[in-house]
Amino acid sequence: MPLRWQEVALPLFTILVLITLKYIPMTAHLPLSRAAGVVAFGYAAFLALRLVQPEDGVMVEGGWAELRPSLVEYFACYGAAALAAVLLFAVIVMGSVADATQLIATYVAVLLLALGSVGIGMAGLFTQTRWDNRQVRHRSATGRETVLDWADVRAVRPNWRGVTIAGPTGRITFSQFHGGAAQLATHAATRARRNAETATRAFAA
Repeated sequence: MPLRWQEVALPLFTILVLITLKYIPMTAHLPLSRAAGVVAFGYAAFLALRLVQPEDGVMVEGGWAELRPSLVEYFACYGAAALAAVLLFAVIVMGSVADATQLIATYVAVLLLALGSVGIGMAGLFTQTRWDNRQVRHRSATGRETVLDWADVRAVRPNWRGVTIAGPTGRITFSQFHGGAAQLATHAATRARRNAETATRAFAA
């Protein structure tokens, strides 16, 4: 799928905030330049992995196509977890020599990275989305399953979590970083448009 403006704005905003904090006396002594470098390196890796993200889903048994987590999601989830572990280890080892501001900033970074890793895993790595000619199915990380018939699909909308397919019986949201997300989004949008045209003709008749 093409890059969204959020995927460009978020890292740029993060780097801008880190640079701004560097010129505030209370946080000027923190290693913010290194943090900005880590963000820039991570974003470069993200862009490189986005280029190799598969556009089509994986065909499985029974004529189903399935979304699969991409390298972007694996990199983000396990990379954030590893970085959180490294920072936490550094806090434990250097806690006696670091000042209070550095400790608080590092703990906040560890917490944000850990929460981000868990969120990516729950929303992307441990879910399952598949579809065939009749319906689309989604199973969440907690095991909850949602099924939508293509004939009932009413709308397809992008949002901060990915792409949402909406119908009268529920909603299915999948990550735009999944391999095959572009294929599913296009297919769902086509179905929604056909359903709207059919409903319009039926109402006119």
